[in-house]
Amino acid sequence: MAVIGATLAGMVQAQTVSTYGTPGLIELPTAEMFDDGALVFTASAFRDTARATMTFQMLPWVHGSLRYAVLKGFDGARGDRYDRSFDIHFRLREESRQAPAIVLGLRDFGGTGLYASEYIVATKTIRDRFKLTGGIGWGRLAGRGSFANPLGLISSRFDERSDPRAGDISETGRLDFGNWFQGDAALFAGASWQYNDRLTFLAEYSPDLYDEERDRIGFDIRAPFNIGAQYRFRNGSQLTTSVLYGTTLGLTYSYFIDPRQTPAPGGQGASPPPLRAPGDSQGDIRTALDREGLRLVYLSQDRDAVTVGVENETYGQAAQALGRTARVLANTEPPRTQTFNIALMSNGVPLGAVQVDRNDLYELEHDPDNAWRSLARVEISDTIPILQGGVLRDAYPHFSYRFGPYLNFSFFDPDDPLRYEIGAALGLDYTLRPGLTLSTGLRQPVLSTLDDSTRVSDSTLPRVRSDWAIYARESNLRVEHMTAEYLWRPRTDFYARTTLGYLETMFGGASAELLWYPTNSRLALGVEANYVAQRDFDVLFGFQDYSVATGHVSAYFDLPGDYHAQIDAGRYLAGDYGATFSLDREFTNGFTVGAFFTLTTVGFEEFGEGSFDKGIRLEIPISWLTGRPSRNKIRQTIRPVLRDGGARLNVRNRLYGVTREARAQELSRGWGRFWR
Repeated sequence: MAVIGATLAGMVQAQTVSTYGTPGLIELPTAEMFDDGALVFTASAFRDTARATMTFQMLPWVHGSLRYAVLKGFDGARGDRYDRSFDIHFRLREESRQAPAIVLGLRDFGGTGLYASEYIVATKTIRDRFKLTGGIGWGRLAGRGSFANPLGLISSRFDERSDPRAGDISETGRLDFGNWFQGDAALFAGASWQYNDRLTFLAEYSPDLYDEERDRIGFDIRAPFNIGAQYRFRNGSQLTTSVLYGTTLGLTYSYFIDPRQTPAPGGQGASPPPLRAPGDSQGDIRTALDREGLRLVYLSQDRDAVTVGVENETYGQAAQALGRTARVLANTEPPRTQTFNIALMSNGVPLGAVQVDRNDLYELEHDPDNAWRSLARVEISDTIPILQGGVLRDAYPHFSYRFGPYLNFSFFDPDDPLRYEIGAALGLDYTLRPGLTLSTGLRQPVLSTLDDSTRVSDSTLPRVRSDWAIYARESNLRVEHMTAEYLWRPRTDFYARTTLGYLETMFGGASAELLWYPTNSRLALGVEANYVAQRDFDVLFGFQDYSVATGHVSAYFDLPGDYHAQIDAGRYLAGDYGATFSLDREFTNGFTVGAFFTLTTVGFEEFGEGSFDKGIRLEIPISWLTGRPSRNKIRQTIRPVLRDGGARLNVRNRLYGVTREARAQELSRGWGRFWR
């Protein structure tokens, strides 16, 4: 992810960042927070140790981190240690004129426990440029100068701390609730002085004794003090040089991304057509929509109104497609047509509709607040009541294709923590009639390290995912999917899908889904059932002898702000039962950061390394990077190496993703692009 971060340039202003990739001094945390929504990528290195951290400010008062560390020679004869860990930090109070900010944090609460520690820290700013920090820590932060836990006054259970499993890779992923804030405690402190807008000096007293590193790799500590200087570049990134514990030189580099701010100048695409005077309306609707990158598939006209159905092939925000369509209608329809009904379609299936009054377009065209004024005047509804016949005769069959490069990553393989595959992908779609599509996806790897893995799965479960390395080694040209899919609307507020064929890289069979999702509802409910067989390792046309029935019931909820929650409960590919919990934050421009975890009837020991399935996912719109309209996204999931427990079928075009862009709340979020 550091590679991805280094290619992005949306910057936010931020305070200093520690070697752990969180707001801090050098090694110690502070009680500060990054700007809301910020993504921070940090790389730090010092003697025999390297850390890479991604931190996301998920709420104004809470941020979480995923860290990957490499410790050279830590495992003796077995070699280097690759260690992953998770942090979470909560702000308990904001800084005021009289009192400091206070933060409670958990470091490495879901990893091996190598860095496990908890702390409460306070930071106070004095005269803008000088900051004092002090706190109390447990676990790893309770080394030098430790004393009896003050929480022991509340309960004796806080007095003792069990073995934190430091370095025990077999138990990584488990939450060590029983150790949090337990055992001895110690104090830490530090200060920073901002010399000017670019340069900041740092100093701290750290109680961390680096016991494991001292015993295993000979890390030397002569003094409990760290000093450093941090320089902020013009693009907002930071470089910190430091002297650690009187013996070691350290370097830390942090790169900041604001998902709300595109790194490319906006408006790189063609500008929308200007509104002509009503008397000048002329031209062919289809031709005009084609110029805007929109496909007309439905048309119905009467004296006062026109209804069109369009497929958005160009714009990441549906509201932008609606705005362009409304302008085209105003420029092509005669003056007597006062009402425009615009339906968003997918493969000929209606998703949602917006009714626009022609006079509102002209009245609000130059209004400085035209986006929200126009949103208040439009009517958003389901499409079924307004679409009665009218599908254009020559709209189907319809053929489309996609061709371009692809890039796959695999993370956290103990033999190689970052594997990749680069190749060419071809996608072919042939829609025979509304809703019925034949689709094929082919991939040809060109450069890959995925197939270098020689690790043999030790799973005791059916190997539905853990044989991923065999799939990489034994396949060349791959049929990623080859399906016949039918989408339809059983009735108002309902959507249905059936898919048959090679559904994904590792499984083929039959899949069916039903979704209830009213246009103005924040809640959606769905059910999916599948019967699948495992595909041959060459990813062509054969099957292995493993088959399974799976299925889930799902609930989706749009939370206030940019957040979306999802719960899926049912049976997974290995035959285990359980539930997956997901939370995503999607910004108005489509940039998404999310996390998920799955708990099933597979026990931690049976699951293996990682204990249970979990991960972080990113979706970066191509338009965010280029400034040009596009529906394409870079999608990346960061998770432990694929295991078998909690593995779910990867079906294309799940209904919630297909239909969500036409929901009232989604159109509202993106309505600022209606006039662009």
